[in-house]
Amino acid sequence: MDRIDAKTRSALMSRIRGKNTKPELSVRKGLFARGLRYRLHDSRLPGTPDLVFPKHRAIIQVHGCFWHGHEQCKLYKPPSSNVDYWTTKIARNKANDYRSSTQLDEMGWRVRVVWECSIRGQSADRLEAFYDELADWVRHG
Repeated sequence: MDRIDAKTRSALMSRIRGKNTKPELSVRKGLFARGLRYRLHDSRLPGTPDLVFPKHRAIIQVHGCFWHGHEQCKLYKPPSSNVDYWTTKIARNKANDYRSSTQLDEMGWRVRVVWECSIRGQSADRLEAFYDELADWVRHG
């Protein structure tokens, strides 16, 4: 059972963004500081990837742990209300992620998923090391 009424829940959910989320902005800032330039949300590619590095044929998708069903994660908790809707929604998101990743791979793109939990709550030193590793992956595979 939800702790708040349906109208309030609807208002809260409508404010959640799909683009330019905090984790995505953090990754963008970290990679930009390392000299990498990218395209954002390129609708010409399957799944409209978050960050596209055409020079390196690399793509980074920044996934929210709840929205993309990161089940082995502390940030993912299955919903306790409207269970059928959310189970279907998250399963559809996972299927879309798989389909677009497969299509991108077939087109010769390298795809890397960055989960919200790998960024959220990390120390500055850990984030810097993570962004160094991501930048190295973009440049060298």
